[in-house]
Amino acid sequence: MIQDWLSLLGSPNLRWVLLGTMFLGMASGIVGSFVLLRKESLVGEAMSHAALPGVCLGFLVAGRELPALMIGAAVFGLISLWGIRVIHRHSKLKQDTAIGLILSVFFGLGIVLLTMITNSSAGNKSGLDSYIFGQAASMVSSDVWMMSSMAILVTAAALLFFKEWKLVIFDPLFAGGLGWKTKTLNSVLSLSIVLIVTAGIQAVGIILMSALIITPAIAARYWTDRLGIMVILAAVIGAFSGVSGTLLSAVDGGIPTGPVVVLTATAIFILSFLFAPKRGKLAQVLAHRQFRRRWKKQQALKALDSVQDAPGSNYESWQKALGAKNNEAKKLWNWLKKNRYLT
Repeated sequence: MIQDWLSLLGSPNLRWVLLGTMFLGMASGIVGSFVLLRKESLVGEAMSHAALPGVCLGFLVAGRELPALMIGAAVFGLISLWGIRVIHRHSKLKQDTAIGLILSVFFGLGIVLLTMITNSSAGNKSGLDSYIFGQAASMVSSDVWMMSSMAILVTAAALLFFKEWKLVIFDPLFAGGLGWKTKTLNSVLSLSIVLIVTAGIQAVGIILMSALIITPAIAARYWTDRLGIMVILAAVIGAFSGVSGTLLSAVDGGIPTGPVVVLTATAIFILSFLFAPKRGKLAQVLAHRQFRRRWKKQQALKALDSVQDAPGSNYESWQKALGAKNNEAKKLWNWLKKNRYLT
């Protein structure tokens, strides 16, 4: 088993892909933190699905050239974002309805174009179906360079506009009062989402790219209340998911990389959901039980005060005033004795 892993890591191509997916996961977690707090998680879903017709049109124009495919995906991602804004602003439809409409229309168009390309004589070996779920194994060094460069660019933008995005998300009116161009800052954030979706379509896939943006951010949110720490945690979770998913998918070349990466991120989310110190389910259950115990002890003291006769000979009166079952009442009665509330 160890020899198999060492032989995998000895592959130069795999090392390149690991580097690319690490940068991709890191940038996805960073951008996803701002998207999550802006409550636009489904916008990334619409953009990723809208990238499919862009990829297909890029193939029709320039063939299987990655720059052309990415440009097509980015253009259609921007068009989908513009469509969501227009529908939401100039109609009575809510944003989630507009997102669902744009997502279904663009993805349907993409499936039609993909089917036409696949059935044509020139496109039956296009390999575009690999962009649906991702296939990092097919990436070469130039593909990794392009993906990593876009991910690093998005990360740099997040670091550069960190304070501005933070204020625009939590208090846009105050940001506007300071003279900041909130529309421009929101546009830069939206462009970052488009770039990271475009960068990850080959490695993670069109359908699952939105999950890589949101899942690390959600997992990180369970561990902290501070945006800076959340962004760092989301970046670490995203990078770890990218590297782990790539390694696991490399063991069996028939498994697409995208689903494994997303499943790894989801596993971290489940651990965060269960065991995070404050927001985790286990912590909430323990806190609720502790609150219940304190509340029951307070009720036991109130019931004791309501008993007018000597408490030592009036357990039945005290239990009746407490209104508790016998087993629970005995535990509370022993607690009163232990803490010398009874004489």
